[in-house]
Amino acid sequence: MKELGLGLFLIGLVSLVLPLLGLKLVFLTWIEQWGPTVSWLIRGGLTLLGLILYLSTRNRD
Repeated sequence: MKELGLGLFLIGLVSLVLPLLGLKLVFLTWIEQWGPTVSWLIRGGLTLLGLILYLSTRNRD
């Protein structure tokens, strides 16, 4: 679960930063179909979910 959380967190961070640089990831273009507000909420939620999963399983090892 720790690796899943870290992966989601990193993908979320990349998806947050790249649009600010004017770049797009091919496998994340479906997010932009719902408009800019919803796409930013999805990206932020993905990042937050990954961070929560990572931090919740970090101390169990």
